[in-house]
Amino acid sequence: MTGAVVLDALTPDDADRCAELEAILFPGDDPWSARAFRTELRAGHHYLAAREDGELVGYGGVALMPARLGQQAEAEIHTIGVDPAHQGRGIGRALLAGLLAAADAIDATTFLEVRVDNEAALGLYRSTGFTVLGTRRRYYASGADAFTMRRDPPDAPR
Repeated sequence: MTGAVVLDALTPDDADRCAELEAILFPGDDPWSARAFRTELRAGHHYLAAREDGELVGYGGVALMPARLGQQAEAEIHTIGVDPAHQGRGIGRALLAGLLAAADAIDATTFLEVRVDNEAALGLYRSTGFTVLGTRRRYYASGADAFTMRRDPPDAPR
């Protein structure tokens, strides 16, 4: 029997499991190493963990750049991943909601890159207000293209 999924802060102790999931989720696209996750956490970026019965089943991270000198605050979603055995249960959506809440708290415009053929992710991002800005050709190590997407803060004029 499975328990409820709980979101909390990702810690350096989670880095090895994150790297393991990255290798499964993003083979051929230069998956992040445990060291990369630890570097992100040391840099102070906002990372969340999704845990079920104490096991890390998902993760996500965003870099937050508060407004200064009259410039708009910005956020960049760095990564979101969910163990394939736990996909389709809303865990990715919950992680994204947590990351966007942090971005919205500083009234940030949020950006991300996503593979053009990742229909599940594209659907999720579009459903939360992201729009495609353009295409980055051969963005991933595999040679796959990526869409750059943008989401304005909820209170931004339309």
